Amino acid sequence: MSETTDTIFGKIIRREIPADIIYEDDLALAFKDVNPQAPVHILVIPKKPIAKLADAESQDRDVLGHLLLTAKHVAEQAGLTDGYRVVINTGPDGGQTVYHLHLHILGGRQMAWPPG
Repeated sequence: MSETTDTIFGKIIRREIPADIIYEDDLALAFKDVNPQAPVHILVIPKKPIAKLADAESQDRDVLGHLLLTAKHVAEQAGLTDGYRVVINTGPDGGQTVYHLHLHILGGRQMAWPPG
């Protein structure tokens, strides 16, 4: 998908397509991944469209910090007391397929390393 086109996440933010939303505030939205890679797989996205982490600027500092704190809060709500992984895929070599910055919260099972 092109970095300059609207994404499925923008459509979820605008409620143009449904999602299993589990958290929302003024800056972020969290919802269950439709193709989970772990028993718990939640995506956290900024409402501000930032295509990828590599595109973030210094003025995005607050929203980036907010995304991590939101991930912590959502993981606690999901009961991930034994740990979880937070992943940000950036660019094609990083495995990014949707060009709207997003954090994957993965948990509910032991994670392997290296991730592959």
